[in-house]
Amino acid sequence: MNTADLRIALFSGNYNYVRDGANQALNRLVEYLLRQGAAVRVYSPKVENPAFEPTGDLVGLPNIPIPGRAEYRATLALSPRVRADLKKFAPNIVHVASPDLASHRAVTWARKRKLPILASVHTRFETYPRYYNMAWLEPIIEKGLHRFYNRCNALVAPSPSMADVLREQGMSDDIGIWSRGVDREIFNSNRRDMAWRRSHGIADHEFAIGFLGRLVMEKGLDVFADTMRVLRERGLAHKVLVIGEGPAREWFESHIADGTFLGHQQGADLGRAVAGMDTLFNPSITETFGNVTLEAMACGQPIVAARATGSDSLVQDHITGRLITPGDAEGFAEAIARYIQDPQLRKEHGAAGEARSLEFSWDRINKTVADTYLRLIEANAPQG
Repeated sequence: MNTADLRIALFSGNYNYVRDGANQALNRLVEYLLRQGAAVRVYSPKVENPAFEPTGDLVGLPNIPIPGRAEYRATLALSPRVRADLKKFAPNIVHVASPDLASHRAVTWARKRKLPILASVHTRFETYPRYYNMAWLEPIIEKGLHRFYNRCNALVAPSPSMADVLREQGMSDDIGIWSRGVDREIFNSNRRDMAWRRSHGIADHEFAIGFLGRLVMEKGLDVFADTMRVLRERGLAHKVLVIGEGPAREWFESHIADGTFLGHQQGADLGRAVAGMDTLFNPSITETFGNVTLEAMACGQPIVAARATGSDSLVQDHITGRLITPGDAEGFAEAIARYIQDPQLRKEHGAAGEARSLEFSWDRINKTVADTYLRLIEANAPQG
């Protein structure tokens, strides 16, 4: 059996209706699989005006808006229409990319038919309640994730650090690495454009601290704002360059002094904006890989990040950036201050990060998922 023989039913809670790092990775995976001759059928909520066109065939799942976060959709049980479509497609493996209701039902559907199931882990859902004053929910969510993942044949995680967390939590005995790649055409240090910076009010001598990602509280916006306050109190001049959109934008704008908010960017505009930073500050602890961190590294930026899953597999402390205890605004400020005060250190760490980013090729990375599909199908085949 080879990749061209694969028939993959892929379930995702968000494939294209809101753009994020997880669904960008899934769309790239599907593009790779289709290019290898595999058949892929994607099952995910559909909306009237999605963020981008889906790669491959997309079947809509019944869904409702998530209360308080209406831009996201919660899937419901598999409808007769979806079950009929699944039966007609006749997959030989099921891939679930989010632990939602539809994926739970898809796992049950696959197990009844003795089909292998691969789960990919894209975010640390159990950490989200911390940002909404509901930390008591964390063990409950973790217990639900444990049940979900233990019904799958194998997991793939985006980074070794995330795989270690999943093993410690007892999520599976079979955990592989599905890393992430970076588009070198978009993200490279040659994208830096000083005239563009000036047009956004950032003088050549000014130090621009960048944020890249969805503007939601679970990305550590409060820690980012606290760190900027510490820098101001220390008299360290800086500008803030924010790339991204989200429901917490108004809150973030009200807490960031002298910030330039660019909104959502893509393609060459995104690469230019990232290259226009002087450092990327990523305080999030919810990442499983940190696509934005890799993209900034590819643009020659030193990284200041929380020592957490994802970042501590990408960032080499004191070589390509700094890893700081999560939530430590003073520690983050001290790390950023070093780059403000020492341009040569910033240049050295940025160059080292750009060199490391060359190791991440999308085709090589996506081949590991295809190889995992083939291994699970072979292991699941009747012996005789």
